[in-house]
Amino acid sequence: MNIQTVGVVGAGVMGVGVAQNLAQTNHQVILVDISEDILDKAKQEIRNNIRFQSFFKKTDNTETPNTVISRIEFSTNYKLLEAADFVVENVTEKWDIKKQVYSLLDSICPADSVFAANTSAIPITRIASVTKRADKVIGMHFMNPVPMKPMVEVIRGYHTSEQTIEIAKKMLTQMGKECIIVNDSPGFVSNRVLMLTINEAVFLLQDQVATVEDVDKIFKSCFGHKMGPLETADLIGLDTILFSIEVLYENFNDSKYRPCPLLKKMVDAGLHGKKSGKGFYVYQ
Repeated sequence: MNIQTVGVVGAGVMGVGVAQNLAQTNHQVILVDISEDILDKAKQEIRNNIRFQSFFKKTDNTETPNTVISRIEFSTNYKLLEAADFVVENVTEKWDIKKQVYSLLDSICPADSVFAANTSAIPITRIASVTKRADKVIGMHFMNPVPMKPMVEVIRGYHTSEQTIEIAKKMLTQMGKECIIVNDSPGFVSNRVLMLTINEAVFLLQDQVATVEDVDKIFKSCFGHKMGPLETADLIGLDTILFSIEVLYENFNDSKYRPCPLLKKMVDAGLHGKKSGKGFYVYQ
C-alpha cells in the first residue's frame, strides 16, 4: 500500500504534532476538527513549533514553516477524508465521542484505509468493534511532542491483521520513527504504568508528603528521568490524565486506579497543565 495522503482527526496537542510530523516527512495531510478557531490555532501552533524545533534539532531540512503547512489541508469537513489512505485519530479520551467519530470515518473513508487510534487507554478492540473493518484498526500511541520522539507504541487489537501491522510500520518508517508492538489491553504498556505513577504522585501532594518540586526532583535525581511525573502530567494535560485513569478504573475495576480527588479538583478548576498555562507549574 502506497501511503500518500493521511487524515489526522483532532487538532489538539497530539493531532497537531502528528500532522506536523507527517507534513515534515512529505506526506499530504488532511487535518480535521470541529471548528475553524481550533484549526487556526493549530496552524499557528505548527508554525511556532517548526521555528522552535529548528533551535534544538540539528537537521538538514531547511524548509520554511509555510512550505510544511502547504502540505496540510485544514478543514471541518470530514468528507475530505474520502481521499485518505491512512487515518490517525486523536480526539478526546471519551468513549462516547470516539464511538461517533469511528462510525463516521467508517462510512466516509475508502474500504482499504487503515485507522490508527492515537489513544492513551481505550482498548483498540473496542474501537474496532464500531467499524466494519476491524482487521484494519490498530493502536498507534505517539509520545509528546510527536516530532521529537522517535519511538511509537503500536497496539495490536484482537482482529488487527498482519497486513495492517506492516502498513502501520511502513508509515512510521516514512515518518522517521521506530515502533514497539504490544498486545491490546487498557492503557497498553506505557500508560498502564505511567498513569498509575502520575496518579500516585498527585496523592503524595494531596497527603502533603512532599512538594511538587521535590516529587519531580526525586525522580530526576534518583532515577535519571528527564522529567518528573508531575511535569509529565502538565505536558500531557491533566484532563487527559484524568480521562485515562478513569478508563483504567472502569476497565479493570481495580481500586488502585481510583483517580486522586486532587486531580479531579484541578481539572474542574481548568488547571490542565501547559496547554492552559497552569497545572502543577505555571507557564508563561
